[in-house]
Amino acid sequence: MRRSGPDAAASERGHAIACYLDLHAHSTDASDDAGGTVEGYLKWIAARRKRGDRVDGIVLTEHRQFDPAVRYDELAERYDVAVLLGAELETDVGHLLVYGLTPALAQRFDFADVALPHRELLAAVRDEGGAAVPAHAGRPRIGLCDHAERGDVAFELVGAVEALNGGSSDEENGRAGRLVAEHRLPSVGGSDAHFVSAIGRCLTAFERPVTSIEVLVEELRAGRVRALTADQARAEAAAECAPTS
Repeated sequence: MRRSGPDAAASERGHAIACYLDLHAHSTDASDDAGGTVEGYLKWIAARRKRGDRVDGIVLTEHRQFDPAVRYDELAERYDVAVLLGAELETDVGHLLVYGLTPALAQRFDFADVALPHRELLAAVRDEGGAAVPAHAGRPRIGLCDHAERGDVAFELVGAVEALNGGSSDEENGRAGRLVAEHRLPSVGGSDAHFVSAIGRCLTAFERPVTSIEVLVEELRAGRVRALTADQARAEAAAECAPTS
């Protein structure tokens, strides 16, 4: 697996962690470059839980599209894993993970456009009550770091950054982590899974249970999130459950 990044386990932990979500995943249902099915992801999570992993939910962020009619409630209940929906859209400063998409946003923007104006999109998502997070920020060209170095980014509109991406290299996640630290932004983690075995490699810690996109957006906008790896999440969850003397 090609990923590492900020030492989330060593960061301050003033609150108990309520849940861990993978905020970035793609499925065969809508992403043409993905090989993992939604049920396949949930089966993998169920198997990993038996080994001590902690993944409470995933967000499907299919490429350049969003269908509000799609639901995975039955699968989510069967496997006891929250399955929420967002989208990965492409802008003039790289890719954005967008949560809380609305009909107004779909009407205003062509989600299939690979060069959406990030200032307009970020402002519109904010005004519509959603949240947008630059994805795999450390990657060349499609990540935020390259554009930030040229001064092209409206950081006043950026609320959080994907600092840990399960498909990025150590160097790329390191760049993202430095960007987060420089701009003092909250960080999130996502596997960027396209295949079953990748789900849950990187996660986001939340201080309250997240079972709806509305709560997810609320926590993102409040900055009550933190990126960490699967190993770090496992260690934290074990520590939370350990008996006290």
